[in-house]
Amino acid sequence: MNFQSLLLGSTAALIALSGARAADAVLVAEPESVEYVRVCDAYGKGFFYIPGSETCLKIGGHVRYQAKVGDDAGSGEDLKTYKQFSRATLRFDARSDTELGTLRSFIEATVQYDDDSKAKLPHAYIELGGFRIGTTDDLFGSWTGSAADVISDDVINYQSGKSNQVSYTFTGENGFSALIGLEQGEGEYTGVGLYAHQQSVEDKNAKKAKYAIDDYVPHVVAGAKYVQEWGSLSVVAGYDSKAEEFAVKARLNVKLTDGVSAFVMAAYQSDGDVHYERVNGKGSSVRKVNYFGQWYGDYAVWGGLSAKISNKATFNGQVAYEADGTVAGAANVKYELVPGFVITPEVNYTAFGGGREAVKNTSDAFGGIIRFQRNF
Repeated sequence: MNFQSLLLGSTAALIALSGARAADAVLVAEPESVEYVRVCDAYGKGFFYIPGSETCLKIGGHVRYQAKVGDDAGSGEDLKTYKQFSRATLRFDARSDTELGTLRSFIEATVQYDDDSKAKLPHAYIELGGFRIGTTDDLFGSWTGSAADVISDDVINYQSGKSNQVSYTFTGENGFSALIGLEQGEGEYTGVGLYAHQQSVEDKNAKKAKYAIDDYVPHVVAGAKYVQEWGSLSVVAGYDSKAEEFAVKARLNVKLTDGVSAFVMAAYQSDGDVHYERVNGKGSSVRKVNYFGQWYGDYAVWGGLSAKISNKATFNGQVAYEADGTVAGAANVKYELVPGFVITPEVNYTAFGGGREAVKNTSDAFGGIIRFQRNF
């Protein structure tokens, strides 16, 4: 009896000890708590909360391959072979609510390879309560939006490029918004321009000049917009503080049906002629042009149409004309093969006139483009 009691007691002690050790092992092996990523639906699809913060972040971009054949629609050059490039674009959009409104920072970086690798930072800016500071598309071009959804939309140019800038946008509740902004300007030009047939050898060998300001007086942009279900109406004006000239542009968008929309846009600049001025009193000349008036002549007009053909395909077309005499057209079909992967074949034609025809020594250009793009 004593032996049985001893055996049972020893067994119970061993079981208790094994259970305690197992419990200790479970406690030791327990993983640390994980903070899972939370979806942020305050700013649209694709945003998530950065762990440990109340900031929402969206990461996206695209990979693009593009090839061009025939003539270049802008220069008129016979390409003679495929002109192609590959590009990778990455975007970061971070937003959070503050007592002064939404605080946003946006970055877009691209790396492109054609015959060499090139890296660019086209967008990097901060927004708070309607104020924006940083670099992005020039306000004169972006306020009214790009032309039609075609690749060769800027043969007759409606925009100036990228620029460091400071701006404020007021947004009302009835679809009305207004903009005021100051820009640095970007890009350069030389005396070799539209009217090269009228230039002297000295003009053609001119030094390069820049659109960017060289003192403390910035370029100024102001605009207004009215958006409703039927479409929108927008107007924008820019003052070039270096050339002391202005440009104004207006655009009307109309939604014709659920799948069809159209637009017309017109622009005017105060000095559409090309003229020359002396540089540093040394006798060289440059073409002094309006930073905001990138078309040739006093005025230009653009018109376009977008029509949804099917659930996967959309037709886009555009025609543009400038007072100097050039007409440019383009048409494409954007086809979404699978979600996120779009193939766009496009044809374009340009009939050169005025100074463009004289400089390029050709009357027209006809070409084609194929673009493959994977968006994410």
